[in-house]
Amino acid sequence: MLLDDLKPILSSPINPMIKTDGRYKLASVLVVIYGKEPIIIMTEKPKDMKFHAGEISFPGGKLDVEDSDLLQTALRETSEEIGLEITKEQVTGQLEPVVTLNSGFLILPFVSVIDEIPTLAANSEVEKIFHIKLEPFLKTMANDPNPSHNIIQEMYTFEYQNQIVWGASARILRQIQSLLKP
Repeated sequence: MLLDDLKPILSSPINPMIKTDGRYKLASVLVVIYGKEPIIIMTEKPKDMKFHAGEISFPGGKLDVEDSDLLQTALRETSEEIGLEITKEQVTGQLEPVVTLNSGFLILPFVSVIDEIPTLAANSEVEKIFHIKLEPFLKTMANDPNPSHNIIQEMYTFEYQNQIVWGASARILRQIQSLLKP
């Protein structure tokens, strides 16, 4: 699989507005895939964070009052968290919204497939930045064995360097995997 193969597959109309019934807080993430042999960027949250401490996730966060829409949220948070400036024109599509298990967020994932990225720099909301080869990473998918995780919808896990990616991030990865299967 090459980067050029991904662009048309992960391209979709972008609608950065979603309706919520008030049960969930709105948030968005940016799934950045780059490089000739596609690499996906993920981050590890610091262990002392209020929400999602120590979890592996995509750059992103909650809708801010200054954000015009959830796409602006994802772009702003990506810039703040890892120092990566992505323009609206570089966003190729979006995936289906996912909800978090414990923190009450409805997350709209956007996708950017780009040729290359500059050196990244983590802010205080990010412990580590991971550059993960996409194809082998997607092959690590398994059903989440923790029964308490399956109360909101199907749950999956992915593994990278002996760390487990689960929850909303895993469901986003599952959507990507489903789109890439022939």
